[in-house]
Amino acid sequence: MRILTTTSDLSEFCKEAAKRPYVTVDTEFLRERTYYSKLCLVQLAYQDETGEDAVLVDPLADGLSLDPLYDLFRDVGVVKVFHAARQDLEIFYVDKGVIPAPLFDTQVAAMVCGFGDQVGYETLVRKIAKAQLDKSSRFTDWSRRPLTEAQQVYALADVTHLRDIYEFLAAEIAKSGRQKWVAEEMDVLNDPATYESDPNNAWMRVKTRNTAPRFLAIVRELARFRETYAQNRNVPRSRVYKDDALVELAATKPRSEKDLERSRLLLREARRGDIASGILQGITTALDLPNEDLPKPDRSREKLQVNPAIADMLRVLLKAKADQEGVAQKLIASAADLDALAAGERTSPVLKGWRKEVFGRDAIELCDGKVALAVDGAKVITVAR
Repeated sequence: MRILTTTSDLSEFCKEAAKRPYVTVDTEFLRERTYYSKLCLVQLAYQDETGEDAVLVDPLADGLSLDPLYDLFRDVGVVKVFHAARQDLEIFYVDKGVIPAPLFDTQVAAMVCGFGDQVGYETLVRKIAKAQLDKSSRFTDWSRRPLTEAQQVYALADVTHLRDIYEFLAAEIAKSGRQKWVAEEMDVLNDPATYESDPNNAWMRVKTRNTAPRFLAIVRELARFRETYAQNRNVPRSRVYKDDALVELAATKPRSEKDLERSRLLLREARRGDIASGILQGITTALDLPNEDLPKPDRSREKLQVNPAIADMLRVLLKAKADQEGVAQKLIASAADLDALAAGERTSPVLKGWRKEVFGRDAIELCDGKVALAVDGAKVITVAR
Protein backbone atom coordinates (compact mmCIF):
# COMPACT_ATOMS: atom_id res chain seq x y z
CA MET A 1 0.00 0.00 0.00
CA ARG A 2 1.51 3.29 -1.17
CA ILE A 3 1.44 6.64 0.60
CA LEU A 4 2.44 9.52 -1.67
CA THR A 5 4.35 12.23 0.18
CA THR A 6 5.98 14.15 -2.69
CA THR A 7 4.57 16.27 -5.49
CA SER A 8 6.53 14.29 -8.08
CA ASP A 9 5.01 10.97 -6.95
CA LEU A 10 1.53 12.49 -6.98
CA SER A 11 2.16 13.91 -10.46
CA GLU A 12 3.27 10.51 -11.74
CA PHE A 13 0.14 8.83 -10.40
CA CYS A 14 -2.17 11.53 -11.79
CA LYS A 15 -0.59 11.23 -15.25
CA GLU A 16 -1.35 7.52 -15.23
CA ALA A 17 -4.86 8.13 -13.91
CA ALA A 18 -5.47 10.62 -16.73
CA LYS A 19 -5.15 7.73 -19.21
CA ARG A 20 -8.11 5.94 -17.58
CA PRO A 21 -11.83 6.57 -18.08
CA TYR A 22 -12.42 7.28 -14.40
CA VAL A 23 -10.73 7.71 -11.03
CA THR A 24 -12.34 7.12 -7.63
CA VAL A 25 -11.73 9.72 -4.92
CA ASP A 26 -12.33 10.06 -1.20
CA THR A 27 -10.93 12.15 1.64
CA GLU A 28 -10.38 12.02 5.37
CA PHE A 29 -10.61 15.30 7.23
CA LEU A 30 -11.20 16.92 10.60
CA ARG A 31 -13.70 19.71 11.27
CA GLU A 32 -14.66 19.52 14.92
CA ARG A 33 -12.45 22.46 15.93
CA THR A 34 -12.35 24.54 12.74
CA TYR A 35 -14.70 26.40 10.41
CA TYR A 36 -13.07 24.95 7.32
CA SER A 37 -12.28 21.26 7.01
CA LYS A 38 -8.67 20.28 7.60
CA LEU A 39 -7.72 17.88 4.81
CA CYS A 40 -5.71 15.00 6.25
CA LEU A 41 -5.73 12.36 3.51
CA VAL A 42 -6.79 11.88 -0.11
CA GLN A 43 -7.49 8.40 -1.47
CA LEU A 44 -7.34 7.71 -5.21
CA ALA A 45 -7.83 4.59 -7.33
CA TYR A 46 -8.36 3.64 -10.96
CA GLN A 47 -9.02 0.45 -12.87
CA ASP A 48 -9.37 -0.57 -16.49
CA GLU A 49 -8.26 -3.31 -18.86
CA THR A 50 -4.63 -2.16 -18.68
CA GLY A 51 -4.27 -2.37 -14.91
CA GLU A 52 -5.24 -0.91 -11.55
CA ASP A 53 -3.72 1.15 -8.80
CA ALA A 54 -4.76 2.70 -5.49
CA VAL A 55 -2.82 5.18 -3.36
CA LEU A 56 -3.06 7.36 -0.30
CA VAL A 57 -1.95 10.97 -0.69
CA ASP A 58 -0.64 12.74 2.41
CA PRO A 59 -1.47 16.46 2.07
CA LEU A 60 0.21 17.08 5.45
CA ALA A 61 3.61 15.98 4.10
CA ASP A 62 6.13 18.84 3.94
CA GLY A 63 6.39 20.35 0.47
CA LEU A 64 3.63 18.29 -1.14
CA SER A 65 1.43 20.29 -3.54
CA LEU A 66 -1.99 19.07 -4.66
CA ASP A 67 -1.67 20.89 -8.01
CA PRO A 68 -1.26 17.62 -10.00
CA LEU A 69 -4.50 16.38 -8.46
CA TYR A 70 -6.27 19.62 -9.37
CA ASP A 71 -5.04 19.25 -12.94
CA LEU A 72 -6.59 15.77 -12.98
CA PHE A 73 -9.83 17.19 -11.57
CA ARG A 74 -9.93 19.68 -14.48
CA ASP A 75 -9.39 16.94 -17.08
CA VAL A 76 -12.84 16.48 -18.63
CA GLY A 77 -11.75 13.18 -20.20
CA VAL A 78 -11.68 11.45 -16.81
CA VAL A 79 -14.81 10.92 -14.70
CA LYS A 80 -14.23 11.71 -11.02
CA VAL A 81 -16.18 9.27 -8.84
CA PHE A 82 -17.13 10.10 -5.24
CA HIS A 83 -19.64 8.80 -2.73
CA ALA A 84 -21.69 11.51 -0.94
CA ALA A 85 -19.39 14.08 -2.48
CA ARG A 86 -20.52 17.38 -1.02
CA GLN A 87 -18.08 17.73 1.88
CA ASP A 88 -15.17 16.42 -0.19
CA LEU A 89 -15.92 18.89 -2.97
CA GLU A 90 -16.19 21.78 -0.52
CA ILE A 91 -12.62 21.08 0.65
CA PHE A 92 -11.22 21.28 -2.89
CA TYR A 93 -13.32 24.30 -3.83
CA VAL A 94 -12.29 26.27 -0.73
CA ASP A 95 -8.62 25.34 -1.21
CA LYS A 96 -8.26 26.02 -4.93
CA GLY A 97 -11.62 26.97 -6.40
CA VAL A 98 -11.77 23.63 -8.24
CA ILE A 99 -14.84 21.44 -8.69
CA PRO A 100 -13.93 18.09 -10.30
CA ALA A 101 -15.59 17.54 -13.67
CA PRO A 102 -17.17 15.45 -14.95
CA LEU A 103 -18.51 14.29 -11.61
CA PHE A 104 -20.30 11.10 -10.59
CA ASP A 105 -21.74 10.70 -7.09
CA THR A 106 -22.54 7.06 -6.31
CA GLN A 107 -24.93 8.01 -3.51
CA VAL A 108 -27.09 10.00 -5.93
CA ALA A 109 -26.78 7.29 -8.58
CA ALA A 110 -27.80 4.62 -6.07
CA MET A 111 -30.93 6.60 -5.18
CA VAL A 112 -31.79 6.81 -8.88
CA CYS A 113 -31.31 3.04 -9.08
CA GLY A 114 -33.65 2.35 -6.15
CA PHE A 115 -31.20 1.64 -3.34
CA GLY A 116 -33.10 3.89 -0.93
CA ASP A 117 -32.76 7.38 0.51
CA GLN A 118 -29.20 8.67 1.07
CA VAL A 119 -27.82 5.13 0.97
CA GLY A 120 -24.52 4.69 2.79
CA TYR A 121 -21.26 3.50 1.26
CA GLU A 122 -21.13 0.48 3.56
CA THR A 123 -24.53 -0.68 2.25
CA LEU A 124 -23.39 -0.41 -1.36
CA VAL A 125 -20.17 -2.28 -0.61
CA ARG A 126 -22.20 -5.08 0.90
CA LYS A 127 -24.87 -5.23 -1.80
CA ILE A 128 -22.80 -4.54 -4.91
CA ALA A 129 -19.18 -5.39 -4.12
CA LYS A 130 -20.22 -8.31 -1.87
CA ALA A 131 -17.69 -7.27 0.76
CA GLN A 132 -17.64 -6.11 4.37
CA LEU A 133 -16.02 -2.94 5.70
CA ASP A 134 -14.15 -2.59 8.97
CA LYS A 135 -15.40 0.79 10.23
CA SER A 136 -13.36 0.79 13.46
CA SER A 137 -10.99 3.48 12.14
CA ARG A 138 -13.72 5.82 10.97
CA PHE A 139 -13.51 8.32 13.83
CA THR A 140 -9.78 8.19 14.48
CA ASP A 141 -7.55 11.27 14.39
CA TRP A 142 -6.53 11.45 10.73
CA SER A 143 -4.06 14.27 11.38
CA ARG A 144 -1.73 12.11 13.48
CA ARG A 145 1.31 10.57 11.84
CA PRO A 146 2.26 7.88 11.17
CA LEU A 147 -1.07 6.40 10.08
CA THR A 148 -1.75 2.97 11.52
CA GLU A 149 -2.10 -0.02 9.24
CA ALA A 150 -5.79 -0.23 10.19
CA GLN A 151 -6.30 3.39 9.12
CA GLN A 152 -4.59 2.77 5.80
CA VAL A 153 -6.66 -0.33 5.08
CA TYR A 154 -9.87 1.50 5.99
CA ALA A 155 -9.00 4.52 3.86
CA LEU A 156 -8.07 2.51 0.77
CA ALA A 157 -11.29 0.48 1.00
CA ASP A 158 -13.21 3.73 0.49
CA VAL A 159 -11.91 3.96 -3.09
CA THR A 160 -11.14 0.38 -4.12
CA HIS A 161 -14.68 -0.93 -3.60
CA LEU A 162 -15.94 2.32 -5.13
CA ARG A 163 -14.62 1.14 -8.50
CA ASP A 164 -16.97 -1.86 -8.53
CA ILE A 165 -19.86 0.26 -7.28
CA TYR A 166 -19.33 2.90 -9.95
CA GLU A 167 -19.14 0.40 -12.80
CA PHE A 168 -22.29 -1.37 -11.62
CA LEU A 169 -24.32 1.83 -11.14
CA ALA A 170 -23.09 3.40 -14.38
CA ALA A 171 -24.17 0.28 -16.27
CA GLU A 172 -27.58 0.26 -14.56
CA ILE A 173 -28.16 3.92 -15.36
CA ALA A 174 -27.13 3.44 -18.97
CA LYS A 175 -29.46 0.45 -19.23
CA SER A 176 -32.39 2.45 -17.87
CA GLY A 177 -31.57 5.56 -19.91
CA ARG A 178 -31.47 7.75 -16.82
CA GLN A 179 -28.19 9.52 -17.48
CA LYS A 180 -30.11 12.79 -17.73
CA TRP A 181 -31.59 12.24 -14.28
CA VAL A 182 -28.15 11.85 -12.72
CA ALA A 183 -26.83 14.84 -14.67
CA GLU A 184 -29.62 17.04 -13.29
CA GLU A 185 -28.77 15.95 -9.76
CA MET A 186 -25.10 16.76 -10.36
CA ASP A 187 -25.98 20.37 -11.19
CA VAL A 188 -26.19 21.25 -7.49
CA LEU A 189 -22.81 19.68 -6.76
CA ASN A 190 -21.29 21.44 -9.76
CA ASP A 191 -22.55 24.86 -8.64
CA PRO A 192 -19.92 26.93 -6.75
CA ALA A 193 -22.71 28.56 -4.72
CA THR A 194 -23.20 25.20 -2.98
CA TYR A 195 -19.86 25.66 -1.22
CA GLU A 196 -19.89 29.40 -0.54
CA SER A 197 -21.02 30.77 2.82
CA ASP A 198 -21.96 34.42 2.44
CA PRO A 199 -22.13 36.10 5.88
CA ASN A 200 -24.91 38.34 4.54
CA ASN A 201 -27.15 35.30 4.11
CA ALA A 202 -26.17 33.45 7.29
CA TRP A 203 -29.28 34.63 9.16
CA MET A 204 -31.53 32.61 6.85
CA ARG A 205 -30.26 29.40 8.48
CA VAL A 206 -31.32 30.50 11.96
CA LYS A 207 -34.67 29.02 12.96
CA THR A 208 -36.98 31.32 14.87
CA ARG A 209 -40.72 31.71 15.24
CA ASN A 210 -40.50 35.46 15.68
CA THR A 211 -40.86 37.19 12.31
CA ALA A 212 -40.99 40.80 13.52
CA PRO A 213 -38.80 42.84 11.13
CA ARG A 214 -36.74 44.53 13.89
CA PHE A 215 -36.11 41.18 15.59
CA LEU A 216 -35.03 39.67 12.26
CA ALA A 217 -32.70 42.62 11.70
CA ILE A 218 -30.88 41.79 14.93
CA VAL A 219 -30.74 38.11 13.96
CA ARG A 220 -29.27 39.15 10.60
CA GLU A 221 -26.56 41.33 12.14
CA LEU A 222 -25.60 38.79 14.81
CA ALA A 223 -25.47 35.95 12.26
CA ARG A 224 -23.40 38.10 9.89
CA PHE A 225 -20.89 38.94 12.61
CA ARG A 226 -20.68 35.32 13.79
CA GLU A 227 -20.08 33.99 10.26
CA THR A 228 -17.41 36.58 9.51
CA TYR A 229 -15.68 36.03 12.86
CA ALA A 230 -15.74 32.23 12.44
CA GLN A 231 -14.39 32.40 8.88
CA ASN A 232 -11.60 34.85 9.69
CA ARG A 233 -10.41 32.85 12.70
CA ASN A 234 -11.25 29.42 11.27
CA VAL A 235 -13.33 28.34 14.27
CA PRO A 236 -16.74 26.63 14.29
CA ARG A 237 -19.79 28.89 14.47
CA SER A 238 -20.82 27.19 17.70
CA ARG A 239 -17.54 28.28 19.32
CA VAL A 240 -18.59 31.91 18.80
CA TYR A 241 -22.18 31.44 19.98
CA LYS A 242 -24.88 28.91 19.20
CA ASP A 243 -28.19 29.60 17.50
CA ASP A 244 -30.18 29.48 20.73
CA ALA A 245 -27.91 32.13 22.25
CA LEU A 246 -28.23 34.24 19.10
CA VAL A 247 -32.03 34.12 19.27
CA GLU A 248 -31.93 34.95 22.98
CA LEU A 249 -29.74 37.99 22.28
CA ALA A 250 -32.10 39.15 19.54
CA ALA A 251 -34.97 38.97 22.02
CA THR A 252 -33.24 40.61 25.03
CA LYS A 253 -31.27 43.24 23.03
CA PRO A 254 -28.34 43.73 25.47
CA ARG A 255 -26.63 47.11 25.12
CA SER A 256 -23.57 46.63 27.37
CA GLU A 257 -21.20 43.92 28.57
CA LYS A 258 -23.03 44.05 31.90
CA ASP A 259 -26.22 43.15 30.03
CA LEU A 260 -24.41 40.28 28.32
CA GLU A 261 -23.58 38.80 31.73
CA ARG A 262 -27.31 38.18 32.23
CA SER A 263 -27.54 35.90 29.21
CA ARG A 264 -28.38 32.31 30.10
CA LEU A 265 -27.05 30.80 26.88
CA LEU A 266 -24.07 32.89 25.83
CA LEU A 267 -20.66 31.26 26.33
CA ARG A 268 -18.54 32.89 29.01
CA GLU A 269 -15.76 33.85 26.58
CA ALA A 270 -18.31 35.59 24.34
CA ARG A 271 -19.31 38.04 27.07
CA ARG A 272 -16.16 40.13 26.73
CA GLY A 273 -13.54 41.05 24.18
CA ASP A 274 -13.97 40.97 20.40
CA ILE A 275 -17.07 38.76 20.41
CA ALA A 276 -18.87 40.91 22.96
CA SER A 277 -17.98 44.03 20.97
CA GLY A 278 -19.27 42.42 17.78
CA ILE A 279 -22.54 41.42 19.45
CA LEU A 280 -23.18 44.87 20.88
CA GLN A 281 -22.26 46.60 17.61
CA GLY A 282 -24.55 44.28 15.66
CA ILE A 283 -27.48 44.98 17.95
CA THR A 284 -26.87 48.73 17.78
CA THR A 285 -26.70 48.60 13.99
CA ALA A 286 -29.97 46.67 13.77
CA LEU A 287 -31.80 48.94 16.19
CA ASP A 288 -30.68 52.05 14.29
CA LEU A 289 -31.82 50.80 10.88
CA PRO A 290 -34.68 52.72 9.24
CA ASN A 291 -37.84 50.69 8.74
CA GLU A 292 -37.35 50.45 4.99
CA ASP A 293 -34.02 48.62 5.48
CA LEU A 294 -35.40 45.94 7.81
CA PRO A 295 -35.64 42.35 6.54
CA LYS A 296 -38.96 41.45 5.00
CA PRO A 297 -40.19 38.09 6.32
CA ASP A 298 -41.36 35.66 3.65
CA ARG A 299 -45.07 35.30 4.35
CA SER A 300 -45.93 33.60 1.09
CA ARG A 301 -46.19 30.18 2.70
CA GLU A 302 -48.34 31.51 5.53
CA LYS A 303 -51.13 32.05 3.00
CA LEU A 304 -50.94 28.50 1.74
CA GLN A 305 -53.59 26.27 3.22
CA VAL A 306 -52.55 22.64 2.99
CA ASN A 307 -55.42 20.32 2.20
CA PRO A 308 -54.54 17.25 4.30
CA ALA A 309 -56.64 14.90 2.15
CA ILE A 310 -54.81 15.97 -1.01
CA ALA A 311 -51.46 15.74 0.77
CA ASP A 312 -52.26 12.17 1.82
CA MET A 313 -53.21 11.22 -1.74
CA LEU A 314 -49.96 12.75 -3.02
CA ARG A 315 -48.03 10.59 -0.58
CA VAL A 316 -49.76 7.49 -1.92
CA LEU A 317 -49.04 8.59 -5.48
CA LEU A 318 -45.40 9.29 -4.65
CA LYS A 319 -44.89 5.85 -3.15
CA ALA A 320 -46.57 4.22 -6.15
CA LYS A 321 -44.43 6.15 -8.64
CA ALA A 322 -41.22 5.55 -6.69
CA ASP A 323 -41.93 1.81 -6.53
CA GLN A 324 -42.84 1.74 -10.21
CA GLU A 325 -39.67 3.56 -11.28
CA GLY A 326 -37.37 1.98 -8.69
CA VAL A 327 -36.28 5.37 -7.33
CA ALA A 328 -35.92 6.59 -3.75
CA GLN A 329 -38.99 8.59 -2.73
CA LYS A 330 -37.01 11.43 -1.15
CA LEU A 331 -35.07 11.93 -4.36
CA ILE A 332 -38.34 12.70 -6.14
CA ALA A 333 -40.09 14.85 -3.54
CA SER A 334 -39.87 15.81 0.13
CA ALA A 335 -42.78 16.06 2.56
CA ALA A 336 -42.56 19.86 2.23
CA ASP A 337 -42.84 19.56 -1.57
CA LEU A 338 -46.01 17.50 -1.22
CA ASP A 339 -47.56 19.91 1.26
CA ALA A 340 -46.79 22.84 -1.05
CA LEU A 341 -48.48 21.07 -3.97
CA ALA A 342 -51.48 20.27 -1.77
CA ALA A 343 -51.69 23.96 -0.87
CA GLY A 344 -51.75 25.05 -4.51
CA GLU A 345 -48.13 26.08 -5.00
CA ARG A 346 -46.87 25.45 -8.52
CA THR A 347 -43.19 26.46 -8.37
CA SER A 348 -41.84 23.29 -6.72
CA PRO A 349 -38.72 21.51 -8.06
CA VAL A 350 -41.06 18.50 -8.44
CA LEU A 351 -42.51 20.24 -11.48
CA LYS A 352 -39.19 20.46 -13.33
CA GLY A 353 -36.94 18.08 -15.25
CA TRP A 354 -37.13 14.36 -14.72
CA ARG A 355 -39.20 14.76 -11.54
CA LYS A 356 -42.02 16.26 -13.58
CA GLU A 357 -41.94 13.32 -15.96
CA VAL A 358 -41.93 10.73 -13.19
CA PHE A 359 -44.27 12.34 -10.66
CA GLY A 360 -45.00 16.05 -11.07
CA ARG A 361 -47.34 15.90 -14.04
CA ASP A 362 -49.58 13.24 -12.47
CA ALA A 363 -49.41 15.04 -9.12
CA ILE A 364 -50.82 18.24 -10.62
CA GLU A 365 -53.58 16.35 -12.42
CA LEU A 366 -54.46 14.64 -9.13
CA CYS A 367 -54.59 17.99 -7.33
CA ASP A 368 -56.75 19.46 -10.11
CA GLY A 369 -59.17 16.53 -10.03
CA LYS A 370 -58.32 15.37 -13.54
CA VAL A 371 -57.21 11.91 -12.40
CA ALA A 372 -58.08 9.66 -9.48
CA LEU A 373 -56.19 6.93 -7.68
CA ALA A 374 -57.28 3.35 -8.13
CA VAL A 375 -56.05 -0.11 -7.18
CA ASP A 376 -55.04 -2.52 -9.92
CA GLY A 377 -54.11 -5.79 -8.26
CA ALA A 378 -51.22 -4.95 -5.97
CA LYS A 379 -50.51 -1.61 -7.67
CA VAL A 380 -51.84 1.93 -7.23
CA ILE A 381 -52.56 3.61 -10.57
CA THR A 382 -54.07 6.85 -11.84
CA VAL A 383 -57.25 6.83 -13.93
CA ALA A 384 -58.77 9.68 -15.86
CA ARG A 385 -61.93 11.15 -14.44
